Amino acid sequence: MTTIEQMGAKAKIAAATLATAGEKKNQALEAIAKALKEQSAKILEANKIDLENGKQNGLSQALLDRLMLNEARIEGIAQGVLEVAAFPDPIGTVISGGTRPNGLKITKVRVPMGVIGIIFEARPNVTADAAVLCLKSGNAVILRGGKEAINSNKCIADIMREAVKSAGLDENCIQLIEDTSRASSTELMGLTQYLDVLIPRGGKGLIRAVVENAKVPVIETGAGNCHTYVDEYADIDMAANIIFNAKTSRPSVCNAIETILVHKAVAEKALPAIKARLDEKNVELRGCERTREILGDCVIPATESDWETEYGDYILAVKVVDSFDEAVAHITKYSSGHSECIITDNYKNAKLFTQVIDCAAVYVNASTRFTDGGVFGLGAEIGISTQKLHARGPMGLNELTSMKFIIEGDGQVR
Repeated sequence: MTTIEQMGAKAKIAAATLATAGEKKNQALEAIAKALKEQSAKILEANKIDLENGKQNGLSQALLDRLMLNEARIEGIAQGVLEVAAFPDPIGTVISGGTRPNGLKITKVRVPMGVIGIIFEARPNVTADAAVLCLKSGNAVILRGGKEAINSNKCIADIMREAVKSAGLDENCIQLIEDTSRASSTELMGLTQYLDVLIPRGGKGLIRAVVENAKVPVIETGAGNCHTYVDEYADIDMAANIIFNAKTSRPSVCNAIETILVHKAVAEKALPAIKARLDEKNVELRGCERTREILGDCVIPATESDWETEYGDYILAVKVVDSFDEAVAHITKYSSGHSECIITDNYKNAKLFTQVIDCAAVYVNASTRFTDGGVFGLGAEIGISTQKLHARGPMGLNELTSMKFIIEGDGQVR
């Protein structure tokens, strides 16, 4: 057996014990939170190595921000673990049930998926977030992070495994693949004997590679080509504030916007106001011809690829549209199905936008940055699903479960 196959076999055994672990899962989560805080200096030392390597390898400032940990972020991760521990255990929850005319009692209950694989990029917080959600929902997890965060990931995974063991559970319910070569990803994608589902967390390229090459079932997450449409009935100050937040608060995350669409009726007033806010963070604008006519040569001419791109950086595409319908058509063509927003004081347009836009989260007069498991009351999420089957939007505990039917009889035959 290869190393990854051995990990799969161990995960299968660990998953079987988690299915009936009950309160021990919460004890393990509390131990993880405590250990992460107590050993924060060790984590930061490992993270420092990753950051230095990232700078030497030319990572963008936005990617370095995703990679970076500090005391506050580690405290936030630990707090997220405790929040997950405080949630009700989904395992064994009765979804529905009843008694059939022949006397059979049929109950549908939540059960763990089993073994979950997660492939992610340069975000070491995912190592903890994903592991604790899988643990609480009764699943073993095999993590495969990117090379950019390997030292941070190893440190966090080792700390969590020791904490799980101290709580009396099998530490192999959390495993990290330390080989960051493409070969390890490919092997994990084909681990059909042991893996029940694979979840990619990262950019569009990673997600596409997993979806196209995986032999195990995949839940698509993360690709965020998100838009904000400034309607002709928009409050301009509100629009500028929302766009500033949605683009610049953390441009590298999947719920940051990448394109704004501005109705022609308000473009001459709205665009300068929006640009003034974006200039505070030196956001590069790539716009259509009408945008450039209003804002001048400081706007780079937009190409077709700009409408398709998830920048993950301080870059924003801008287009002036003739109508509500044109804005909807543009979003429909280029959206990744993550989060879309309209800014308007017109109730009819707001209502219609929520009905016709087909994505996981549709906003009216609020920043797309709220698409997050914690904000939605789900705790730390495993990712934002942009597909429709099984799960959509922030994936919390319930989305990491499957279901089974329990049938009780007293001798019935068919």
